[in-house]
Amino acid sequence: MPQPHRTLLILLLVGSLAGCRQPADPAPVQTVIDAPVNGSGGGALSGGLAQPQLRAPVSLEGTDWPAVELVSGQATVYCSLAQPMAGGETSGVLTNEAEAASHGMVVRGLSHPDVLAALATCRDTGLVRLRYVGKIATDFTALVERVATMADRLDIRRRYLDLDSAGGHVEDAMKAGDAIGASRWTIRVEEGSHCHSACVLILAAGDHRDIQGMVGVHRMIRVGSLATTREQLTDELREVHAHMKDYLERNGAAVVVADLMMTVPNRKLRLLNPNELLEYGLQGPNAIQDDLERIQLSRRCGEDFVRRKDNYDRAFVRQCSGLEGDLNAEEACGLVLRQGFGFPDQACPVDSPLSHLDRDRAPAGQAGQS
Repeated sequence: MPQPHRTLLILLLVGSLAGCRQPADPAPVQTVIDAPVNGSGGGALSGGLAQPQLRAPVSLEGTDWPAVELVSGQATVYCSLAQPMAGGETSGVLTNEAEAASHGMVVRGLSHPDVLAALATCRDTGLVRLRYVGKIATDFTALVERVATMADRLDIRRRYLDLDSAGGHVEDAMKAGDAIGASRWTIRVEEGSHCHSACVLILAAGDHRDIQGMVGVHRMIRVGSLATTREQLTDELREVHAHMKDYLERNGAAVVVADLMMTVPNRKLRLLNPNELLEYGLQGPNAIQDDLERIQLSRRCGEDFVRRKDNYDRAFVRQCSGLEGDLNAEEACGLVLRQGFGFPDQACPVDSPLSHLDRDRAPAGQAGQS
């Protein structure tokens, strides 16, 4: 074959093979926007406190709780997962349980009588949804601690924390996260809400995370810094950065979140996409909590129980999860589905899937019995 023809044939073959190649997966889009400027006191602030994770828990025995004023945001308690009815929250005396569940009760203070008044109606539903809009600060930590303590006393086992926060102090975020991690919360960022900067550390602590709104991080600012060089400023932040990494590790989240809080310019905001939220351990079930629960469940109920529950959970996700966006429809589907997996289990009824519904339907005087 003449040389020009051979060269043309080779070029045609190469072009044909190139056309058959699968296109490379596009790189994940990294969205960086200007950080919102507002008066909410957000951002990621550090006071450089030493060992924030070793803070001793506040004693909440009895009813004489230490005085704390809620000034950094607004907290509202609902007794259901339904969205508020038209008219939003109400702070007056509620006329009936349905109104309390749908409208919500504004938390006026953090004294024992205030928190009891806010949660009293939720005892009947067995569910508390705490919506918080504001800054992550010391009083936010007190809020979640006291609501969890009251929920324990009232036997309210299902706990949801809805966040809408531009951030705050990272040390306070870690303290609040440790309190949340010890008291069994599902954390949500609803569509139209956001969780930025220090707020992101709170997500790591939840037993389960449901993120529909925007989550973003950027660099910390050292409050009261005396640094005059890059080296001095880096030294000031090095200790709190190490604490953040320890905090993220013990809560099953990726330490890359701490690194992003050292590299993204403070005036910018790096939004995390759904894949990153999953990869960084900030969305869905908390991996370390899931492992801990499996170990404890296996000790209480046996390996066969754990295996059946795993199979049920997978089937529930396929057949019931997100059903028409209706929690009641999901639960009704789950109640039918679980029968095929031997639930409720007679030996471990409380640990069986949807056991809270069995308690709610039990005759008076039998609720909560095993």
